[in-house]
Amino acid sequence: MKKTISLVVAAFAVLGALSSSAQAADLSFSVGQTSDSTTTYRFGAQFDFDRSWLQSDVGRLTGYWEGAYTYWDGDETSSNHSVSFAPVFVYEFAGENVRPYVEAGIGVALFANTEIESNHLGTAFQFEDRIGAGLRFAGQEVGIRAIHYSNAGIKNPNDGVESYALHYRLSF
Repeated sequence: MKKTISLVVAAFAVLGALSSSAQAADLSFSVGQTSDSTTTYRFGAQFDFDRSWLQSDVGRLTGYWEGAYTYWDGDETSSNHSVSFAPVFVYEFAGENVRPYVEAGIGVALFANTEIESNHLGTAFQFEDRIGAGLRFAGQEVGIRAIHYSNAGIKNPNDGVESYALHYRLSF
């Protein structure tokens, strides 16, 4: 229980530090599933890079920083919690009212324990790799996302785990 409280406090500390910047934070929620039937609930805050590259008539490259808390609701074993932080690059296609996008990022995560269902993570520290796609419109975003967690062979076992999720983001 102490680990869970520590992780939640750490998540709020990261989000608080990020929110001290001049820009407003976007908030997101996602719900997903792993191959072992673990349901994931993720709450996050995003801070845009406020910069874009490769702008053309087709679209632009941009991105955001994300701090997030994920609750892992397992069937076979006890639930788990994780906090994560990642830079995410986004290619946003041009559009007037609706703008499709694709995203990719690599960040870090810290888990409360090293087991999720039949997956043995090896360490509480994990790398978080993601790919996703979706639509942006009227200050909102909906999309799909695949996130893979692994310790990159730092310690065995290194089973890793993936979560496939639907997400919603609201810009302020």
